[in-house]
Amino acid sequence: MDACEGIWRRLVDERRLPREDWRLLIAHAGPDLKEEARSLASAITRKRFGNAVWYRGIVEFTNNCRNDCLYCGVRRSNGSVRRYRLTHGEIVAACAGGHAAGMRTFVLQGGEDPAVSDAWLTELLSELRTRFPDSAVTLSLGERSRKSYESLFMAGASRYLLRHETADPAHYARLHPPAQSFSRRMACLRDLREIGYQTGCGMMIGSPGQGAEQLACDMAFIQEFRPHMIGMGPFLPHHATPFAHERPGDGETTLFLLSLCRIVLPDVLLPATTALRTLLPDGCARGVLAGCNVVMPSMTPETERSEYLLYDGKPVSGGVKETLAKLDAELSRIGCGLVSGRGDHPATRQQEGGTACRTADAAWRR
Repeated sequence: MDACEGIWRRLVDERRLPREDWRLLIAHAGPDLKEEARSLASAITRKRFGNAVWYRGIVEFTNNCRNDCLYCGVRRSNGSVRRYRLTHGEIVAACAGGHAAGMRTFVLQGGEDPAVSDAWLTELLSELRTRFPDSAVTLSLGERSRKSYESLFMAGASRYLLRHETADPAHYARLHPPAQSFSRRMACLRDLREIGYQTGCGMMIGSPGQGAEQLACDMAFIQEFRPHMIGMGPFLPHHATPFAHERPGDGETTLFLLSLCRIVLPDVLLPATTALRTLLPDGCARGVLAGCNVVMPSMTPETERSEYLLYDGKPVSGGVKETLAKLDAELSRIGCGLVSGRGDHPATRQQEGGTACRTADAAWRR
């Protein structure tokens, strides 16, 4: 801990670090410092949110995708996937089941499906807003045009999760084919913030080619962009991708990074992701102890859930009430519990973040 002591104290005092200090902290932090980070992050979370953990319902409504990301199980080149696209009625029915279980945020997630037009989504959002006026809708549908983002915001979507995956341009190129660009991803994030969405970014921990240098880029980006949500979990390989034989990400490193995010952004909405719960048997409780305050169980119909496998090992069985009961029991053992409600970010600060995207687009290495 001695080598990082000064850097750690600066982070605690200022809630930000230069990129090189992020690299040193991530590369050299020992067990004692990681435990101190976990303890501080947990204390911040309890002070901001008490013992409450919000639950949102994810509907993975399409596994069609035009992209060919090297890590993703529903990538375009994977011919072994049975493709599906839920109808409006099926999506509304899934949300109705979640609403009956107390969910007040619905996360509509899917691949970049060319058939999912603005008109199709606008009609769906109108129906959801009419049926569930007390609930928020989050979209996680990848890169779209600014005009599309604007029309969906006006139709009732108030949040958008677009994981940046990595803030290092060279690393981004290692994870994606040439048709997908780092600058485009950053431009989309900038558009979302400027339009007024509560905006989420995030990355995989332990993805191929990632080290302390790349994670330092991520933390430098996050502290400048100041997202309202961060979707962060371990990299887990999928058998039908070019990364099939890569090692999975490390759970302890993921937990450490989650704690660092909570320290930098005390009010951020930070899920204990399904990937973390897949890697670690007690990943929900450990994530919450590390600073998480959200869980997002699937509301996708079980007949399709097994076809939305971004990585191997993802749980695909269990109804909404059964899953919530298990999560609540796990959380009760650490003195926390699930709570219903929209769980909006305490202060949306919509005007921040655009400069950070432009800076990252130029390059985080300087």
